[in-house]
Amino acid sequence: MSPSMVAPVMEEENKKYQKGVKHLCDNGLTKVPTKYIWPEPDRPIFTKSDKLIKPKQNLKLPLIDFAELLGPNRPHVLRTIAEACKTYGFFQVVNHGMEGDVSKNMIEVCKRFFELPYEERSKYMSSDMSAPVRYGTSFNQIKDNVFCWRDFLKLYAHPLPEYLPYWPSSPSDFRSLAATYAKETKEMFEMMVKAILESLEIDGGDEAAEELEEGSQVVVVNCYPPCPEPELTLGMPPHSDYGFLTLLLQDDVEGLQILYRDEWVTVDPIPGSFVVNVGDHLEIFSNGRYKSVLHRVLVNSTKPRISVASLHSFPLTSVVKPSPKLVDEHNPPQYMDTDFTTFLRYVSSREPKWKNFLESRKITI
Repeated sequence: MSPSMVAPVMEEENKKYQKGVKHLCDNGLTKVPTKYIWPEPDRPIFTKSDKLIKPKQNLKLPLIDFAELLGPNRPHVLRTIAEACKTYGFFQVVNHGMEGDVSKNMIEVCKRFFELPYEERSKYMSSDMSAPVRYGTSFNQIKDNVFCWRDFLKLYAHPLPEYLPYWPSSPSDFRSLAATYAKETKEMFEMMVKAILESLEIDGGDEAAEELEEGSQVVVVNCYPPCPEPELTLGMPPHSDYGFLTLLLQDDVEGLQILYRDEWVTVDPIPGSFVVNVGDHLEIFSNGRYKSVLHRVLVNSTKPRISVASLHSFPLTSVVKPSPKLVDEHNPPQYMDTDFTTFLRYVSSREPKWKNFLESRKITI
């Protein structure tokens, strides 16, 4: 084939991938397209028979009982949170007060959204990273050289009345169920913030808490269809979360892995629980005391997986810096001040991976 003929063929191929992996799967796939095949060092450690080469390592994250956090056992729970944020960057929350129907309905309505015809889902496709609603694929489909086995729906959620009119109107109950979920996760986040600030032993942390209360909330729904060759690809590449805290709701299909002691370990999903993880902003705010930890997502050959991440942080206009209460002559600032514009400029100029953005904000002496 002549070079003049290759370019249009490649362009057509790329257009096909831009429509998302769900669209590809709906049209029938028996092999993973080359666009989704990761270099060998980055692949999950599977054999062809879908078994792990070494015994699969599952991790039970520290468990935080929300009811105990609000009771007389609070000091002990705060110590557990502090240890979890230092050691794992993750913990799981149970007895969080959110009624089971709210989280169950959210998972169900998100499944129904991704089952809509492509023409309906594609109404929300956009390459604008600041769009109030964005349907897309992979991690950053404009910059990714290799695609991830993931489609997503990203919803700006605070202030809710401002963004709700832009949210999908199909399925017909999507807005009402997702709005209830967004409000309740925001309330949970606000209670978690108070506990986090207390665990950092920050006296008078009300100023930061108030700023975070008025801060950003983005709800990201992830869809990982079954993959014919899961050993060749990833649902999400290794990354840390930009933001202060992420509250993750999962269905009962495992897939989330975190990097713990230089090993990738799978997080056991606990029905009805939330996985909470430290974001880059909390690592900066805590001046490195709490760590945002690398995590990734595996896919499987038999079951679709849905997860809903609620990402919370300071207002988009805020400058994020180490808390003055955690900085003194013995503990100088370890990070430069940063803001959302700096982050957008960074991710728009390169393929985002690992913790590169956070590393770029570290002060080297």
